Amino acid sequence: MKILNHAPIIQGDTVLLRQPIDRDVDDYLQVETHPELVRMYGGTPSDIQPKTRERTLKFVEAIRKNKLEWCVEYNGRFVGQARLMMNEYDNRARYAISLFDPSVWNQGLGTEITQLVLTYAFHELKLHRIDLRVLAYNKRAIACYQKCGFVQEGVEREGALINGVYETDIIMSILDREFTDLLL
Repeated sequence: MKILNHAPIIQGDTVLLRQPIDRDVDDYLQVETHPELVRMYGGTPSDIQPKTRERTLKFVEAIRKNKLEWCVEYNGRFVGQARLMMNEYDNRARYAISLFDPSVWNQGLGTEITQLVLTYAFHELKLHRIDLRVLAYNKRAIACYQKCGFVQEGVEREGALINGVYETDIIMSILDREFTDLLL
């Protein structure tokens, strides 16, 4: 398994996964934080803070510092990020994706991004397993993950207290052989 010092550029049909560039700060600042996005992250929409240049610079720098995190570029704009959090000891990773710009939702970008990251993870990094956690009410994300081959393997019932309500997490994963089978 060869891990670079930073995530490689991955070109898809409609998206580009890449390292941050200077204009990403302005792209991020131009999009208001959407209450639904905050809820899908497990946050409380009423607690949304206005974006500031200082916090945005830290956000973009955090992407740059993570060896396996990408900015998602679509139509020449920064619209989200994707990352793998590696556990090299047992050859696995946890996956996360976010499209912070609601104008790109429901266009299949999450599926394309997820397929690109899985291809890189299984073919280049030679990982055995990739897993994720998703709130049970995030039906759009669950459908995307299932379309990409993830299977539900567990449920953490009412394990997240969100906005005064206990919510359930779904644990999903995909194995290298399952991904290979999808390609056949």
